[in-house]
Amino acid sequence: MKEKISLATARRIALAAQGFTDPRPAGTPDRRHFARVLSRTGLLQIDSVSAVVRAHYMPLYSRLGPYPFALLDNAAVTRKRTVFEYWAHEASFLPVQTYPLMRWRMQRAERGDEMYLGLAKWGREHAAYIEEIYREVAERGPIAASALEGQKGSGGWWGWSHAKHAFEWLFWAGRITTAHRRGFERFYDLPERVLPRAILDLPVPSAEDAHRELLRISARAHGVATASDLRDYFRLSPADMKGRLEELVETGELVPMRVEGWNKPAYLHKEARIPRKIEARALLAPFDPVVFERSRTERLFDFHYRIEIYTPAEKRQYGYYVLPFLLGDRIVARVDLKADRPASVLRVHAAYAEPSAPPETAAQLFQELTQMQRWLGLERIEVTPAGDLGQPLADIAVS
Repeated sequence: MKEKISLATARRIALAAQGFTDPRPAGTPDRRHFARVLSRTGLLQIDSVSAVVRAHYMPLYSRLGPYPFALLDNAAVTRKRTVFEYWAHEASFLPVQTYPLMRWRMQRAERGDEMYLGLAKWGREHAAYIEEIYREVAERGPIAASALEGQKGSGGWWGWSHAKHAFEWLFWAGRITTAHRRGFERFYDLPERVLPRAILDLPVPSAEDAHRELLRISARAHGVATASDLRDYFRLSPADMKGRLEELVETGELVPMRVEGWNKPAYLHKEARIPRKIEARALLAPFDPVVFERSRTERLFDFHYRIEIYTPAEKRQYGYYVLPFLLGDRIVARVDLKADRPASVLRVHAAYAEPSAPPETAAQLFQELTQMQRWLGLERIEVTPAGDLGQPLADIAVS
């Protein structure tokens, strides 16, 4: 391997690391395919917005094509569960084998050191109340925070905001975990009643060993990345990173590298695949690992991307819920979508091509939208009249 690689090579390495060179299943994807994707990504970021489909379902679809939602749902609820929920990049599904690697964060959270400052302060001021809520979970779990809203505890009436704060504090501290969800609402229980015994019995590594292993997972998931990319994947602090990258370079697990156009050093994972070509076609969720670190997305794909769900409608540039469209090894378009379930319609509010989009972009995007419509169980696609779409993709309606 040369000391410097082209940007195109870096893109192909990054997409291969995320599973976009793996063949899609010929039949219905099963647990083996789910495990393969999760081994590539290392996590699935959870998000509540359901404008199209909740974001944690999308990375599997982007890599496997249409799959049964139960594949993820069952992995998160059965006695043989293979994922658990915790704070990683953000709230995420993680392989259960990762649980011991997150114990350092839980232990720090219990001390008030590794959670939102406001929640940590609240926890210090309401320690007795938190213990009361913990006893309720121990006695009544699985239980949702809403089940205690307006009920009277030994210390007085439980208000929603107080109960919710207590549940969140206990979740951060690892004293409770998600047993299952109903809709999007979490039902909490004790880890020893939720997680496999074999996982709970695994030794808990030191914080330094955990940080080193999380960096390994991050490096495999990136293929090639800067130090800040690697740190961001599991939201490690600069202090947590100190000395760890150097250790992985010393052992040969990471190879220092320069990437064309990047102004910071990069690191190549020793097992990174370097395909000659990527033949992907996928719509990506806003929180897919390929794009959730926006500065990396810009460096790799020359694609400026921001989610505008919190931007007032009149100030949005592209739309409410915009999905990037990956074709080959480039992000060639973006499309503002909504799954109108009552009308059984996938609504295409707008579609925008990137300047480098190839001529077949509209036709390829229409095929992908048709596949998504069927996966979501919707009857048809409706495209809003184009208007000014930059490089118009209005012909997706008739491609």
